[in-house]
Amino acid sequence: MPALKKDPEQPIGSASGVNLDEHGAARFTTLSGVPIRRLYTEADLPEDWNYDQYLGYPGQPPYTRGIHATGYRGKPFTMRQFSGFASPEETNQRYKYLLEHGSGGLSVAFDLPTLMGYDSDHPASEGEVGKCGVAIDSLEDMEILFQGIDLERITTSMTINSPASVLWAMYLVVAEKLGADWKKISGTLQNDILKEYIAQKEYIYPPAQSMRLVVDTFEFGSLFTPSFNTISISGYHIREAGSTALQELAFTIYDGVEYVEWALRRGLKVDEFGPRLSFFFNAHNDFFEEIAKYRAARKIWCRLMKDRFGAKNPRSWRMRFHTQTAGVSLTAQQPLNNIARAALQAMAAVLGGTQSLHTDGYDEALALPTTEAARIALRTQQIIAYESGVTNTVDPLGGSYFVENLTLQMEEGAFRYFDKLDQMGGMVQAIEGGYPQKEIAEASYQFHRAAEAKEKITVGVNDFAIEEPKQPSTLYIGERVAEAQGRKLAVLRQRRSDEEVQRRLRALQRAAAREPEARSDGQISAANTMPYIVQAVRAYATVGEICDALRAVYGSYTETSVT
Repeated sequence: MPALKKDPEQPIGSASGVNLDEHGAARFTTLSGVPIRRLYTEADLPEDWNYDQYLGYPGQPPYTRGIHATGYRGKPFTMRQFSGFASPEETNQRYKYLLEHGSGGLSVAFDLPTLMGYDSDHPASEGEVGKCGVAIDSLEDMEILFQGIDLERITTSMTINSPASVLWAMYLVVAEKLGADWKKISGTLQNDILKEYIAQKEYIYPPAQSMRLVVDTFEFGSLFTPSFNTISISGYHIREAGSTALQELAFTIYDGVEYVEWALRRGLKVDEFGPRLSFFFNAHNDFFEEIAKYRAARKIWCRLMKDRFGAKNPRSWRMRFHTQTAGVSLTAQQPLNNIARAALQAMAAVLGGTQSLHTDGYDEALALPTTEAARIALRTQQIIAYESGVTNTVDPLGGSYFVENLTLQMEEGAFRYFDKLDQMGGMVQAIEGGYPQKEIAEASYQFHRAAEAKEKITVGVNDFAIEEPKQPSTLYIGERVAEAQGRKLAVLRQRRSDEEVQRRLRALQRAAAREPEARSDGQISAANTMPYIVQAVRAYATVGEICDALRAVYGSYTETSVT
């Protein structure tokens, strides 16, 4: 080709390693290492490719083009900024600020002690109280957190996993105290323990016992909170741990398969809990790869729910998901560049059809976001929604040869992973054998090796670096939060009835020690832990006390080293 002789293709990054093919010519790949052709045409689609079978219309199976027929014209994406820091009082003020500036939903970030099921005055909490999220020790803190907020009119997402049932119970009791109807409140509980064993490592109990607690929430939610999503099956943290886009897609959806399998074994009906299963994906830097991932995810989930699980309710077929821009992509160097990264990532999520979105603050590689950074992140979403024009039509990239090819590759690759995981006996067994952990570790190693060789460019880090001025002011959280929470806990324990607390905790332990039985009369199992946790919360038992009561029954999990 004359053009190639005159201007040979030059790789983006160093001409070595992943950037060269077997003939030594420039090789182009996605962020995840998938080869990209120079040009895509109809020949890059299957011979039998047709609109109805492979694509379909928006709002109709297989939902490749979106779950709503009118896209964002009829139902805009929820702007849900992830926020939580320091004390419940300070986070309450941040929530009100975000709502005043146009946020459509709340998303609670909890601190590490809360995530691990410890109170703020526990020795293991030292140095961590309020640092990476808000400190919540008791119902009193949750009451402060949502003071002055109408929980029937706002949706709330809570990023909590191992102690999810405890924090959810606190939210429900607060809603009750504020006069909200449980059947009318809506939101999402992350409650995804499998990805903790795979990626984030914030687990308490062994896998089987943790899965029992998750299914308890499914059962309880089906009866009492029909508008609340009792799980958000999260690929976000899998991607943050270093996975490829395909691994994020495959492991996340297969986690969903595992939850459905466990719920069915409990005797729950797929169309009773299926409509409340939701997902949470990462939005990384490779624009088209991310869009293809979201489109493939909807198509795969529809196929699984219909064919593998026999769901009849179309609401069970529709994958609903939240997206957050990639925290792992943010750089401490030239942090203002992160505004551009978050904008591109958020645009990919919107073009991919997300139902709700969080954009990271530009300073989050340095600390929790300042008020200014949180506002700019929210404004980024608003500019996409109200100025860019991309929400005016449904799936505007649908039909692109490139995008459809990437979507099919994602779908086919995911099912190859599913076959392997099925052969292992499911995700719990795969986790215990270390399979997904090893896959992600290898992907992370390959990416960092390429970055060190400058085969993958990170602007401002391994290329285009500058002598930087002073870093921007960041949010600092000292030990005053831990001291205040400790004082609050001391007063609480004097004020409440310890006899009532202990009685409720013993009742919870008895229920947790029993095997839940399947019910066919529309009622929950007598051994379901949720009603007992709710009663303990009403008695002002703390997060740590409730989790310790369950630790006494289930024990704690220690990951074994897998080579």
